[in-house]
Amino acid sequence: MPTVRKKLDAGSYQLKDQVVSINRVTKVVKGGKNLSFAALVVVGDPSAAVVGFGSGKAKEVPQAIRKGIESAKKNLVRVNLTQTSIPHTVMGRFGSGMVLLKPAPEGTGVIAGGAVRAVMTSVGVQNVLTKSIGTTNPHNVIKATFDALKRLKNREEVAAIRGKAAEEL
Repeated sequence: MPTVRKKLDAGSYQLKDQVVSINRVTKVVKGGKNLSFAALVVVGDPSAAVVGFGSGKAKEVPQAIRKGIESAKKNLVRVNLTQTSIPHTVMGRFGSGMVLLKPAPEGTGVIAGGAVRAVMTSVGVQNVLTKSIGTTNPHNVIKATFDALKRLKNREEVAAIRGKAAEEL
């Protein structure tokens, strides 16, 4: 059964935005080429473990980024974290992109590349090991990372599934 996520209000968080990629796209028309820009943006509040991503297209880069930020604020996700890392190893998939997230001991830092690093720092994870497998397309990598983050369970959820008390785990 799919869990119904209630929409998070972007106004109640101190969101920081991070631009992951800017792509110059052209459309060939009768009069020549129409230039526009597509921006992929991640927003997050590290203190609240909230993160979201969005993309925006416009004729100029700043407008594309602004649209991406607005889009990202509309699909925020709360993530289950421990103090400085993630609770368990998890694999996320989207298309041909796969992202492996592993918890790391204190002092390791964020071992991640490009798009995955942007998401991890935005959500407030300080120690994590990651591996991006398959595609390098930033859109698919970010969606795979979000898939992995949504799969993270906390101790209470695991205890409830197993029919035990949280202290027994």
